[in-house]
Amino acid sequence: MAPLFTARIQLLFLQAMGFLIGLIGQAARAFGGPKFDSRTTPPVTEPLLLLSGVQLAKLIRERKVKCIDVVQAYINRIVTVNPLINGIVKYRFEAAKKEAHAVDKKLSEKQEDDATLEKKWPFLGVPLTVKEAFQLQGMPNSSGLVNRRNAISKTDATVVALLKEAGAIPLGITNCSELCMWYESSNKIYGRSNNPYDLRHIVGGSSGGEGCTLAAACSVIGVGSDIGGSIRMPAFFNGIFGHKPSPGVVSNDGQFPVARGAQEVFQCTGPMCRYAEDLAPMLRVMAGPGIKKLKLDEKVHLKDLKFYWMEHDGGSFLMSKVDQDLILAQKKVVAHLENMLGASVQHVKLTQMKYSFQLWVTMMSAKGHDGKEPVKFIDLLSDHGKPINPLWELIKWCLGLSVHTIPAIGLALFEEKLKYNSEKFKKFKAIKESLHKELVEMLGDDGIFLYPSHPTVAPKHHVPLTRPFNFAYTGIFSALGLPVTQCPLGLNAKGLPLGIQVVAGPFNDHLTLAVAQYLEKSFGGWVCPGKL
Repeated sequence: MAPLFTARIQLLFLQAMGFLIGLIGQAARAFGGPKFDSRTTPPVTEPLLLLSGVQLAKLIRERKVKCIDVVQAYINRIVTVNPLINGIVKYRFEAAKKEAHAVDKKLSEKQEDDATLEKKWPFLGVPLTVKEAFQLQGMPNSSGLVNRRNAISKTDATVVALLKEAGAIPLGITNCSELCMWYESSNKIYGRSNNPYDLRHIVGGSSGGEGCTLAAACSVIGVGSDIGGSIRMPAFFNGIFGHKPSPGVVSNDGQFPVARGAQEVFQCTGPMCRYAEDLAPMLRVMAGPGIKKLKLDEKVHLKDLKFYWMEHDGGSFLMSKVDQDLILAQKKVVAHLENMLGASVQHVKLTQMKYSFQLWVTMMSAKGHDGKEPVKFIDLLSDHGKPINPLWELIKWCLGLSVHTIPAIGLALFEEKLKYNSEKFKKFKAIKESLHKELVEMLGDDGIFLYPSHPTVAPKHHVPLTRPFNFAYTGIFSALGLPVTQCPLGLNAKGLPLGIQVVAGPFNDHLTLAVAQYLEKSFGGWVCPGKL
């Protein structure tokens, strides 16, 4: 049998299995799950919740608003809204209020001027939420794995420590998918998170709790991580901003699971927020010494940039077709850039983009520079304790007895089948290197590539099980190691967020961040859910 035919049969088999599991999920949704009186979260009525982190920090520094009032406003919002979205899975309200009072006391002493305060603490008193996969001292750090339900962080992850040193006040930790390896945030410890624009829809993953918490105005800035779209998909599905930095800029230390092999290079920690003006200041803080690799101080002249765009991946039979709503939103951006900004915008066809899923798998299974193999997912599921049998776990799941989610069990079942033999690995590695070269040469130091964030807007709960490969629209840029900013573009007719990925060449993060601010001004940015 021809190798190409065999490969297609294998992938079609995986699709069929995903569809069957999806039918189980659809049945689960039909016969169970929480019911809500409203499909959206209530609109924001407190003005303090409608300010960016940068604006809040300025008001607090200038003593125009008390830090405790800001923190209390967010706590009040969380108490009202979080039972609907299940975004924050552990609060630290009392500690946050103590820290807020300490900020107010410090400011009342007037020992430093505003300029000094801004330089030392750019996010002084600003509420922060953190993905549960990151260490936050005194908080759980399970990544949704039942075996780790009693794991409590004794210290802070590097990025969390840097944000706290910059004055940010953590309010709690947010939900994720089991072991951060699925694009619906649900697990057997904390349950499922819901989309604030329609509670019947997903929030994305794996930083989905962070995405819905920010979108519902229960936080203003947050920490996420991304190895296949785990910042960008939740940002897209929840209508907020998220940035996957260039690899090696922001430290990944202090999160679980720990990446190994090539994954260590391509995993990225980055900022998530409602307002584009918070992205660059957050990145400056989170990067620490790594910020020297970027050019954030370089002024960007948007009309001098070269813009390129594609409306889909070229026709991979593994992925869904891109929604017309998303294509129209992208074309509106293109028209705006041409007619209002006067920029050069070119439609391109990168034929190798249709191999996005295969190229991501190649990256995930590659050895690191040190020769280390990536950690096997099945080993992570057992937390390096007693080995699990995926087939037995599937049987237990059908009986309601498994402590694992069906996506995790499915990945464990097919993990080895998803890996390529040496011949296929070499083939796709060569394609990845070719596509990387093509994109980097096209973009240079003054280019921007506009690409769909996902084939569809946020699907309903469990539907991702029938479309397991759609994440490759974000995963491809993880595999290529390029910086990407996810930008919201308003809502569709059903009230669900639209958006687009803004991509640049390596270490040209300043370009995507500048375009994000421009798109926010031009298309409105975040839209408050529940707003009439």
